[in-house]
Amino acid sequence: MRISIIGTGNMARAIGSRALAGGHDVTIVGKDEAHAQEAVAALEASNGGSVTAALDGDAVDSELVVLAVYYDDARSFVEENAELLAGKTVVDITNPVNESFDGLVVPADGSATEELAELAPDARFVKAFNTTFANTLHTGEVAGEPLDVFVAGDDEGAKAAVSDLASSGGLRPVDVGPTSRARELEALGLLHMSVQNTLGTGYASAVKVLS
Repeated sequence: MRISIIGTGNMARAIGSRALAGGHDVTIVGKDEAHAQEAVAALEASNGGSVTAALDGDAVDSELVVLAVYYDDARSFVEENAELLAGKTVVDITNPVNESFDGLVVPADGSATEELAELAPDARFVKAFNTTFANTLHTGEVAGEPLDVFVAGDDEGAKAAVSDLASSGGLRPVDVGPTSRARELEALGLLHMSVQNTLGTGYASAVKVLS
């Protein structure tokens, strides 16, 4: 599968590492050439595989697009590229937190995923990876357990593609239902961030369902 990852930061590189582990072709899309090439070099050095760089505004020819940026940047990208995203699976990993990190900035009855979907109604949006941290994604596990990747969306084919990205990279996808469940996932993402200082886990923990 061809995967474009929007962003060059920690989460972009972490998800890129899982995609490469799963044998997928990855394109890192950055705002400038230097940052894009730096991310590509880091991924190639630690993972190998097929990685290329692209810039904002370039044609998006991948079947799956991961928005590995902050919520405001995700909104800007989707709004500017709505036509290019038509028909594609778009993965929203954002947690739309406020500046004090004690609440969400989206409407109480909505989610970042639903807000983004309104900007590009012909894309197939899926919520995923928002409860996982970058340093745990690089290894794909915590305490010997594969990370759970909670997946929410209305399009079954799009969810299957995101689940394949997760499972092929050694993670466990968990289908939590329709796009409306993105709100709960974003609240869970906020909660997971909030307990880091309390537990002293240093963003090395995972949200895991055990049975």
